[in-house]
Amino acid sequence: MRNPGRFWAWKSRKWSGSVKVTVNPGTCIEPLLGKTLANDSYTEESFHSPLRCSCLWGGMQQQCPTFRWPIASSIDGNEMLEIQVFNYSKVFTNRLIGTFRMVLQKVVEEGQLEVTDTLIDDNNSAIQTSVSIEIRYQAMDGTVGTWNDGEFLETPNSRSEGEGPLETESLLPGHWQGSAVSSGKSNPAGKGVFSAMKLGKIRPPKEDPHRKQDEPAILETEDLDWKAMRLGGGLDPDTISLASVTAVTTNVSNKRSKPDIKMEPSAGRPMDYQVSITVIEARQLVGLNMDPVVCVEVGEEKKYTSMKESTNCPYYNEYFVFDFHVPLDVMFDKIIKLSVIHSKNLLRSGTLVGSFKMDVGTVYTQPEHQFYHKWAILSDPEDITAGLKGYLKCDIAVVGKGDNIKTPHKANETDEDDIEGNLLLPDGVPPERQWARFYIKIYRAEGLPRMNTSLMANVKKALIGENKDLVDPYVQVLFAGQKGKTSVQKSSYEPLWNEQVIFTEMFPPLCKRLKVQIRDSDKVNDMAIGTHFIDLRKISNEGDKGFLPTFGPAWVNMYGSTRNYTLMDEHQDLNEGLGEGVSFRARLLLSLAVEILDTSDPEITSSTEVQVEQTMPVTENCTGKMEEFFLFGAFLEATMIDRKIGDKPINFEVTIGNYGNQIDGTTKPSLKKKKEGGDGEQEDSELLQHSSEDEADDNGELVSVSSTQPMKPLITDRNYFHLPYFEKKPCIYIKSWWQDQRRRLYNANIMDKIADKLDEGLNDVQEMIKTEKPHPERRLRGVLEELSSGCFRFVTLTNKDQSLSARTRLDRERLKSCMRELESMGQQAKILRSQVKKNTMRDKLKLVQNFLQKLRFLADEPQHSIPDIFIWMMSNGKRIAYARIPSKDILYSIVDEETGKDCAKVKTVFLRLPGKRGFGPAGWTVQAKMEIYLWLGLTKQRKDFLSGLPCGFEEKKASQGLGLQAFPPISLLYTKKQVFQLRAHMYQARSLFAADSSGLSDPFARVFFITQGQCTEVLNETLCPTWDQLLVFDNVELYGEAHEMRDDPPIIVIEIYDQDTVGKADFMGRTFAKPVVKMSDEDYGPPRFPPQLEYYQIYRGNSTAGDLLAAFELLQIGPAGKSDLPPIDGPTDMEQGPILPVPLGIRPVLSKYRVEILFWGLRDLKRVNLAQVDRPRVDIECAGKGVQSALIQNYKKNPNFSTLVKWFEVDLPENELLHPPLNIRVVDCRAFGRYTLVGSHAVSSLRRFIHRPPDKKSQHWNTAAKLLNGYLALAKGGPYYRPPGEIVINMEPEVPIKKMETMVKLEANSDAVVKVDVSEEEKEKKKKKKKGGGEEIEEEEPDESMLDWWSKYFASIETMKEVGAGQGGRGHGVQPMGEFTLPGSKGQAKTKEKVKAPKEDKKKKQQQPPEAPEKKSKQKIDELKVYNKELEMEFDSFADWLHTFSLFRGKIGDNDDTTTEEERTVGRFKGSMCVYKVPLPDDITKEAGYDPNFGMFQGIPSNDPINVLVRVYIVRATDLHPADINGKADPYIAIKLGKTDIKDKENYISKQLNPIFGKSFDIEATFPMESMLMVAVYDWDLVGSDDLIGETKIDLENRYYSKHRATCGISQTYSTHGYNTWRDPGKPTQILAKLCREGKVDGPHYGPGGRVKVANRVFTGPREMEDENGQKKQTDEHLALAVLRHWEEIPRVGCKLVPEHVETRPLLNPDKPGIEQGRLEMWVDMFPMDMPAPGPAIDISPRKPKRYELRVIVWNTDEVILEDDDFFTGEKSSDIFVRGWLKGQQEDKQDTDVHYHSLTGEGNFNWRYIFPFDYLMAEEKIVISKKESMFSWDETEYKIPARLTLQVWDADHFSADDFLGAIELDLNRFPRGAKTAKQCSMDMVTNEGDLPLVSIFKQKRVKGWWPFVARNENDELELTGKVEAELHLLTAEEAEKSPAGLARNEPDPLEKPNRPDTSFIWFLNPLKSIRYFIWHTYRWLLLKLLLLLLVLLLVGLFLYSMPGYLVKKLLGA
Repeated sequence: MRNPGRFWAWKSRKWSGSVKVTVNPGTCIEPLLGKTLANDSYTEESFHSPLRCSCLWGGMQQQCPTFRWPIASSIDGNEMLEIQVFNYSKVFTNRLIGTFRMVLQKVVEEGQLEVTDTLIDDNNSAIQTSVSIEIRYQAMDGTVGTWNDGEFLETPNSRSEGEGPLETESLLPGHWQGSAVSSGKSNPAGKGVFSAMKLGKIRPPKEDPHRKQDEPAILETEDLDWKAMRLGGGLDPDTISLASVTAVTTNVSNKRSKPDIKMEPSAGRPMDYQVSITVIEARQLVGLNMDPVVCVEVGEEKKYTSMKESTNCPYYNEYFVFDFHVPLDVMFDKIIKLSVIHSKNLLRSGTLVGSFKMDVGTVYTQPEHQFYHKWAILSDPEDITAGLKGYLKCDIAVVGKGDNIKTPHKANETDEDDIEGNLLLPDGVPPERQWARFYIKIYRAEGLPRMNTSLMANVKKALIGENKDLVDPYVQVLFAGQKGKTSVQKSSYEPLWNEQVIFTEMFPPLCKRLKVQIRDSDKVNDMAIGTHFIDLRKISNEGDKGFLPTFGPAWVNMYGSTRNYTLMDEHQDLNEGLGEGVSFRARLLLSLAVEILDTSDPEITSSTEVQVEQTMPVTENCTGKMEEFFLFGAFLEATMIDRKIGDKPINFEVTIGNYGNQIDGTTKPSLKKKKEGGDGEQEDSELLQHSSEDEADDNGELVSVSSTQPMKPLITDRNYFHLPYFEKKPCIYIKSWWQDQRRRLYNANIMDKIADKLDEGLNDVQEMIKTEKPHPERRLRGVLEELSSGCFRFVTLTNKDQSLSARTRLDRERLKSCMRELESMGQQAKILRSQVKKNTMRDKLKLVQNFLQKLRFLADEPQHSIPDIFIWMMSNGKRIAYARIPSKDILYSIVDEETGKDCAKVKTVFLRLPGKRGFGPAGWTVQAKMEIYLWLGLTKQRKDFLSGLPCGFEEKKASQGLGLQAFPPISLLYTKKQVFQLRAHMYQARSLFAADSSGLSDPFARVFFITQGQCTEVLNETLCPTWDQLLVFDNVELYGEAHEMRDDPPIIVIEIYDQDTVGKADFMGRTFAKPVVKMSDEDYGPPRFPPQLEYYQIYRGNSTAGDLLAAFELLQIGPAGKSDLPPIDGPTDMEQGPILPVPLGIRPVLSKYRVEILFWGLRDLKRVNLAQVDRPRVDIECAGKGVQSALIQNYKKNPNFSTLVKWFEVDLPENELLHPPLNIRVVDCRAFGRYTLVGSHAVSSLRRFIHRPPDKKSQHWNTAAKLLNGYLALAKGGPYYRPPGEIVINMEPEVPIKKMETMVKLEANSDAVVKVDVSEEEKEKKKKKKKGGGEEIEEEEPDESMLDWWSKYFASIETMKEVGAGQGGRGHGVQPMGEFTLPGSKGQAKTKEKVKAPKEDKKKKQQQPPEAPEKKSKQKIDELKVYNKELEMEFDSFADWLHTFSLFRGKIGDNDDTTTEEERTVGRFKGSMCVYKVPLPDDITKEAGYDPNFGMFQGIPSNDPINVLVRVYIVRATDLHPADINGKADPYIAIKLGKTDIKDKENYISKQLNPIFGKSFDIEATFPMESMLMVAVYDWDLVGSDDLIGETKIDLENRYYSKHRATCGISQTYSTHGYNTWRDPGKPTQILAKLCREGKVDGPHYGPGGRVKVANRVFTGPREMEDENGQKKQTDEHLALAVLRHWEEIPRVGCKLVPEHVETRPLLNPDKPGIEQGRLEMWVDMFPMDMPAPGPAIDISPRKPKRYELRVIVWNTDEVILEDDDFFTGEKSSDIFVRGWLKGQQEDKQDTDVHYHSLTGEGNFNWRYIFPFDYLMAEEKIVISKKESMFSWDETEYKIPARLTLQVWDADHFSADDFLGAIELDLNRFPRGAKTAKQCSMDMVTNEGDLPLVSIFKQKRVKGWWPFVARNENDELELTGKVEAELHLLTAEEAEKSPAGLARNEPDPLEKPNRPDTSFIWFLNPLKSIRYFIWHTYRWLLLKLLLLLLVLLLVGLFLYSMPGYLVKKLLGA
């Protein structure tokens, strides 16, 4: 606690103890008091608050430490006081010496007590040390003991200035030497040591008036080492840590907090974004025989893929791009929705199968801003019980301006079928997402602004006589693309809704934010009143102890535009949630809950429509108890007021919520009602009428004085005015009523402070690294120590806070998770601290940065409480400019860590223009600079609200009739004032901003301090002015106590302007500084004086705009006047006298340096004022000296300089960090001696050009160390012995010794033991191994003649992928991604296993899917290097000796978008420079062949024009930006080099975004005139001009002259024939000899036995090679090549040579700067024309697909499900037929004949399908060319995976056929068919992973049984039949030789199937059907019926004839 003594708790009893301890040296005491409370009216909880005292050095401490606890309730007599005494250790944790405990009963009774007692140790036995203490206790009511307030309330400055750290242990003894610099609380807002804002030096506060001089607070490192030794007993320096005591520039006192330097709001400004989505394919779509289309929707825009017919797994591979220009927030909230629609056509919209949605923000937060090849799970929003509807594979990427996306390599992708492992979900989201309901309950709102003109209202009132609230609010909630609205509450400023909006969405949702908006319903258009975003990540926690999203019930505050209603509100955007709100709009009470649905429950409504229904209202106090808060503010200074508003009176208004707002706060919350809880209608309306300034409170206090009195500003200088707040400072105060939810803010404050401190520490560390200060790792350890102690402190502080009422569930859960997070962070920080070493520093720094982000994330409290405070500057009653201050920053708490960082501090605030007006230049100018003091807290706690003000004032109260003086002052009158002189030493600035059209500026600086301002002189035409000027401000009056001034002077504002001859000066940037202060009684001497020059970062808006090198001192003018001040050298007549220079002690110490400049040439100069540049010259200037190049006589003919090297001498500072920039200017010499500036470039840092003479000793040691490491890396190599000075690099195993495992690593990126030839036995081993590998036997070695360049390319990409995946995959992950040098070579059967460590290998085997045997052939193919970036990035732009400097001209645009760097570039200067101290050591100049004309640039080639053959190979382009309406492009290549312009228009590739060009172009060029190669991809258009898709530029000259030898890449092996022919006209031996000659290296010496020696390295390797006839012959080429491939290991001249490669270059389009439009894979070879001509170009034309024919014979089916019921008999049967096609060729589908009336599911067909197709072996794709539609101009080529689909159907005559089942076989890897129908099961489809897979391309012929499957009603797969088929693959030639007929036709006919007699169609053969169906089934029945019929007939006849007969008989006839 910073100063517990000054805090009155309102009903507090106090007790204080003063402790006297006599203990052994180096101890630290920690008293604990049980049940103390540092919090107001909450229930007490037992809580131990340790207070730490300082360390006691060397025996007795002179003064006794005193500890105080304010407590909130009386002490219980049986509480314990515990005092612990520690042995303090700077390095280890402090060791406990002993403990003293006593019960406080006696103290409570008597009030005062002195005790002396011995300490006890851990075992409760007494030890010799004793402690004597004195304790006092006083209750407020005076019941116990009396002592004066002075004893408790010490003088305010004794603690705050002083005794340093209480809460945090000072890690370096801040206490001896009297320099009490706290590492902790006393500088809560101080930024880092050397951070962007250097606010003054550290000053030890004055503890001891007798101390005459200050010791340095800066501890030198040697000093530290020595101390560490003394403390740690000679510890390893790796354990020392530095606390922020090294903070050289932190301000100590805590009366001021640090201003923020970045002015312009960044939110709300529109930017360019591009969303690119590739829809690759869909799988397992639910539904029968569908025609799916994918609809891709981003925000409002929709695009569709083409339709694929009758398939459940369509393959699209279509690419869509959406461009947006919107603000970031709008972009990230856009929803990306992918939906699969089935049977859509022109007439109907189709039915939705399933959809997937995710917001853009989720994609953007992924690594590389993209999802690549991931499967999206489709679900049906209409039916949430249905489950999964299929998978869609896609790539989604979101690119902002300037992001570059690294896409994985596109070529031959094998389709990973592992869907589950590659789901399109961010990390941490479970693959099984459930449906959930999101309930957003909207209760009520208050404080709404007027949204209607009062005119209408008055008319209404006149007519109807009623006075209504002028707003009709409703709430709209947007989530995951759906919208829900509450009802409209007519005419209500305090509407009540009590409604809930229910969304049904998958959980966890892939949409991060929920948008809640209060809107005003209006007949014309509804307007947003305010918007609030709820970030779901902040209100939930996904960990195992996490919680579902929950929120509230809590109030959220909404901010937006000012509250006065206008019809056209220019700040309406702010109400929509874009940009920073400038005024309070309303607050809304809402809550959110999530319920996971159990979709199996039948009750559930299955739709996801948004529902709105009524909900229960919440109780009044659910959001906390109403408390009265008190806000106090004092305006200490208002300066830098913009002159536009300077003529009218100005006043300031402070508001919190609607309190204090007098202009447009119309709807004051009814105060009385809230306070008394009664019915306050009467008073309420009254209050609204009399909302005047002095509303009286019940007890006579004013409720608020919220604005200052208007005052007329005075003039400071031409630009700014200031208000005359001299000794009288106006104050404001506001009482307001809010729910008491301070706890939320407190927790956030504690975390913020930990984060600030961490931030500051990290800035220190980075600055130390940047300025190369020693031991940054120690500072990092200190940072980690502070972090861990801070985290543990948070846990203890919040621990007591577990069970408060009025806490929402989110409060409780967040607290738990924050405590968990911080605890683990504390632990991790501890562990990290011990791991920080010099070499692990960088990685650890990254980890610590993650901590910082996490802390900031945790500290952001989602549930608001007190609204932010707004300070408005008003001129004439109009609002001009504002500042917004978060309420938590100024919130007060008794516990110091919980207090806001600006509470009770003087804060410098810059006011800015609201909304869009604040964008761009308007936002950069300061509207006003305020020094303001703020305090916010409970009214009950307000006793100390003035405690942080500078001392020495009297309060002026407002007079109230009753004479009560209880209320706050309305102004402060300062009685003390100090007079100072400020000296600003303005030395120089660098890298300023170009403000004139010439690309330069005329800068001058304005320095403002308090109410004075001065300017430096104007320096013309420079971006790096050295003013070297001292500005003296006399009679600066500061109010307050002298000692406070010393520790905490006000800040100085420095603004840089550009002087214009007409009009006012342009603003170029601003920075702040704090002066070093000297009081009149101090010496002007070291260590603090004279002050050092320091760099201050200059900002322009949010971007940096240079640095200022300056120093500032503030000297007190004592009673003796100015005579005491140190003298100023030079004239003192300030009026017109000459400019004062910076005095000697401050300006840097200079030495003589020589600067040598290499002038090479100028390139690409653009026109100046429409005239071409003809005779340019380069002027170089540095620190006032310079040199001019020779004049180029004719720029057109030869743009190179005739004289190469010139030099000049100049005095530069010894300290390299202070070196001035070097300016390069190009002028064009015109006729009559006129000069025009063409462009300029400032080299801001000369460091990389400084030549440091090599130190002989160290160099040898370095190489030795390197070699030593090399040997240590001989993994398991035996004992080696080599002759000294020689290093042998073995290129071939000596056969007898088995050294297979050794890899010599000489450097991280070179494989040293490269075995180039292989012993016979190894080949044998390899063969055996192959036999052992099961399936692998079928594999044949690739035939040399079959291989081509593409084989090499694809093999390389495979390797690149492996290296990417396994990060090196071979035992060392040293190489960065995409970098690999596989030491492959021709006959080299070194299997991968040999290269990898054996362990790695096992791992690899498990990872590889079982279907990968076929890729084993790779080892035999030579590889090249595929860079997935430009070659320049890999080889440092080839600036190894020739650098390129861009020349700029023209202004930098005012906002970020207008001018890009590209547009300002007017050309390039090529050259270099070398800076060194003179004289040089002799040994350099005496070297052989030293040419004094060239100075340091020895051995540089001539720059005469040279003819070169340039051969450009274009391999392919990927991800091109679509240029046509159909979402495709027709790309072709255009190449431009000098005058050559090739447009390959006729070879355009139709409708393709990933075209393979495979072309090479030869161009003859002359360097230097034609050296910039431009390769562009255009889109061919039938009509109109072709559009540029993107282009890339390559500087060939730098490549040509580079030492990396980028003319022609060096291949892996040397061969004279075949696909890997050596391309370079020079053989490896010639190249090597030339390199050795140029580098003056001894060698090469070829020795016997395949050895070659270069310098002191020996390489070994094979000596023979085969020619094309297979004859072996001796050669040294392999040896030479081995040396070239390891050239970087050669001492002194070695560097990596460019290997044979393909580079990937981004394509850019000038219209869309910064956003990639695709990528181009290519490479360039260059051959000088004066050398032997190179061979013909390699053929890289795209492989032609091979023609194949697939014959599929369907023999039989079995167990097909029976679909039909028999017409007569009701039996189940099916009329089976089988349909088949190859994917992508649905229109060529073929059907068998029908097997009618199958009763068992058996079908017999003997039917042959024939599918011809074109196939690309390397890419495993079928190539189809077809017209997209009847209107297409030409055919489009598609590449589709080779998949065969077989379907079984039931034929129906009068209705559509019924689909029964299907199987899809990937022809490259499908399960082997089962031998019999019995063995065939569904497993063959469901888990193919476990089965052996075969490829038809290898097997050629496969026969077997396969299952048919389909999905049933429950979406589960079921077996619907089995098919016996035979697949036979033939090449086109084979098919011609042995033709076969379709179906059962000739040639080679199949016999007719033997079908049962029952198989026929009944209505064609009625008799047959009677015979087969009726007779067959019912014959017995028929016979019986017949019998019966006969019987019946007999009976009938009998009956018929009976009567007649009887009659006859009777009559006896």
